[in-house]
Amino acid sequence: MSVVLIVIAAIVVLLLLWAVAQYNGLVRLRNLVQEAWRQIDVELHRRHDLIPNLVETVKGYAAHERAVFDEVARARAAASGPAAGPAQQAQQENALTAALGRLFAVAEAYPVLRASENFQQLQAELSNTEDRIAAGRRFYNANVRALNTKVETFPSNVIAGMFGFTRAEYFEVDDPQVRQAPTVSF
Repeated sequence: MSVVLIVIAAIVVLLLLWAVAQYNGLVRLRNLVQEAWRQIDVELHRRHDLIPNLVETVKGYAAHERAVFDEVARARAAASGPAAGPAQQAQQENALTAALGRLFAVAEAYPVLRASENFQQLQAELSNTEDRIAAGRRFYNANVRALNTKVETFPSNVIAGMFGFTRAEYFEVDDPQVRQAPTVSF
């Protein structure tokens, strides 16, 4: 009888250790997702800080392009405001990216502006920031995938359900032009 009790106690202890390990793994993944999102947020703030300098530089050369400047300002204000989550933030950032594209199109019409050292430096900084945002988005989405997999797969989904762990949102690009294959012609 005592052997049976020892075996049952050992099984219970092993199940408890397994549950603790699963719970700790879920907490670790949730924290990684939150940390990755904070890193993206830092880069987005850096991007938002660069944009007014870029706009002012272009304004000096293309003062009559008021509508483009207003659009960039509105998109920046919306993107730098609070967002409900990654999906809404991605939508706001897509609008800002489109506005910046129009700003760069205006800049293309002014060769003196393109040759300006200040403009080139700001454009390089923005490009560098965009690369860092893309890297952060990949890191964030990889962590989201790991968390979502753990939340959805058996047997860890049992622990996830018991302790309220839920799926995280991906930070995705909604722009159909980005998802489209580029056309190359010679």
